[in-house]
Amino acid sequence: MKFEMMYRARMLSSEIVLEAMMNVQGGITVVHRKSFLEKLKHCRFEVGYYDEDRKVIFTEINDDIQFAKDFYIENKKCYTVTQDQSVHLGVKYIVLKESDLATQIQELRIKIIGYLVLSFLLMGIVGYFLGRLFLKPVREQIESLDRFISDTTHELNTPISAILMTIQSVKGVEQKKMKRLEASAKRLSVMYSSLTYRLEGKVEPSEVLCFLGIVEERVGYVKELIDSKRLHIELDLEPTNVFMARGSAHRLIDNLLSNAIKYSDVGDSIFITMKNNVLEVRDTGIGIDEKVQEDIFKRYSRANDERGGFGLGLNIVLSICKEYKIKLDLDSQKGKGSTFILTFPKVKNKR
Repeated sequence: MKFEMMYRARMLSSEIVLEAMMNVQGGITVVHRKSFLEKLKHCRFEVGYYDEDRKVIFTEINDDIQFAKDFYIENKKCYTVTQDQSVHLGVKYIVLKESDLATQIQELRIKIIGYLVLSFLLMGIVGYFLGRLFLKPVREQIESLDRFISDTTHELNTPISAILMTIQSVKGVEQKKMKRLEASAKRLSVMYSSLTYRLEGKVEPSEVLCFLGIVEERVGYVKELIDSKRLHIELDLEPTNVFMARGSAHRLIDNLLSNAIKYSDVGDSIFITMKNNVLEVRDTGIGIDEKVQEDIFKRYSRANDERGGFGLGLNIVLSICKEYKIKLDLDSQKGKGSTFILTFPKVKNKR
């Protein structure tokens, strides 16, 4: 802005000098000079001409001029003062004023913001495609691993089912050994169920279920596991209706029970209560360190490396709770056990 205004002032000064040279012999009258200066303006700035005493010869500027400065800004307006030492046509000072500085700054600001937004969008698009390109091999490896696990777990189902059926028909074997074998087979079955839940992705229809019956059924299913560690289990259940898929309800209880059994020592206790739509599964086991409590619901995360499985159980519990809008809370202290608290939404009676 400064250099543009100074350039325009020099151009006006050149015009004045040229006019003075053309009228050097005949002289120039005051009326002619004023008329010439009025017509001389050919730039977008407001112009003012002043004599050696800084008195106005002709001006479009009504402000007080700071003649000691060649360029200054005041009230978001620019001023430039150019001196003609030879004083042609009586003009000593040429003053230019720019009144649209704020507007131009605002336009420049908008342009800068626009260019920045455009740049970020461009970088985002380029980053997205580069990310897809670079992550493609990783994605292919993950998909390959999922297919391998899916195929493996599918193959496991047949021998697990065969073992469970054979156990029921075998006779003449020591009861203690049979219980141990059945507990191991059912533990494999629960692990298989957890793996297939993540890989199958099947959509099950929801229905109104009596949760008391579901809990009692699943506790009975893992009774051999509970007995193998000589755990004391106590149920205090009120008849409660929930609206969810039966398979999801089974997996929810199986994984909570499996977690309680896994992290309990021999002779510990498990308490399961269901009152006012709130299910609590409490154990007196090793508990969970407060530092890792936020991470135990993440997939493949385990609270204890010595007793952990695949790190899927609590992640499945969390995903089922999210799907059916069940509030999930945890109260645990290391060395004192853990309590998982599930608050179910009330089922509206349908007529």
